[in-house]
Amino acid sequence: MTDLELFYQLKEKVLERYKESNPYFNGNWKNFSSQDILQLIDEIQIQTKSTVSEKWIYTHLKPETNVKLPRKDMLDILSSYANEKSWDAFKFNAINTLETLPQSNKQKSKWKLSYLLYSVLFLLFIGILYFKIKKPNQTSIVLKNSFTNDSVSKQEVKAYIIEDSIEKPVDLEKEEITNEKPIKVLIKSPFYQSKKIVLEPNLAVNTIELKPNDYAMVLKAFLKSDIKDWQIRKQQLKKILSDNLEVIVMLPNNLGAEYLNKEEFAQKLIIPSPSLKKMSIIEVENDENDRIKFIRIIQD
Repeated sequence: MTDLELFYQLKEKVLERYKESNPYFNGNWKNFSSQDILQLIDEIQIQTKSTVSEKWIYTHLKPETNVKLPRKDMLDILSSYANEKSWDAFKFNAINTLETLPQSNKQKSKWKLSYLLYSVLFLLFIGILYFKIKKPNQTSIVLKNSFTNDSVSKQEVKAYIIEDSIEKPVDLEKEEITNEKPIKVLIKSPFYQSKKIVLEPNLAVNTIELKPNDYAMVLKAFLKSDIKDWQIRKQQLKKILSDNLEVIVMLPNNLGAEYLNKEEFAQKLIIPSPSLKKMSIIEVENDENDRIKFIRIIQD
């Protein structure tokens, strides 16, 4: 096995490690969004005390095919994030695993036929029970960005079932929606326009496309990315923020809230502090000109 083939294995292991800390993500490198990349950079920095750039991830991890192997120091960082001591340790473990497969396959072949027989009988039994017991219709919701087709994190949205004009919250991360008949669902998010849909029964998966709130997306990027040109950022903030902006920052440990106006909030974004990346936007309101007039933030 070549080093490049082993690198493909390492990429998959890094992806599995990312899914462990972000269970809401169930995609692959191809649909790895810009927000996922920023989150991965933060996790690598925290776990390995090393830095990986966005450009490096786009160059080496996002592509399905790699032409050449990255530098060994970067491979060591990825291996460390994937809970391996180093790139050499990862290669050693991967090659040893392949060498033990033939012997393991010989042992498995001794009971393969009997196992197959019991499996067929078990599946037949389950099939009979499935058709005898009526199961409720359950629907999973998949959220997509209508412009990029990237997956939308369910942590960034709130869902409500509407019954008799009453909105009942439902946790999309932990449960499926049971619907024996068509039901109305309202999707809300600080980063996407609200959308009301009707879920039809007998559909296992409903894919919902959400239209981004462009200015809120820009604001989200400001909070999570490193500043490169504060003058440009200042001009952009002047454009997207209303002159009458009100910002409420909910402080941790029940310490209350902090009130900021446009100038005070813009200053925090232009000259970022370590606490800035700990802020999460939970509510955004736009005025009649689509500029942001209200923001609610929680601070970890």
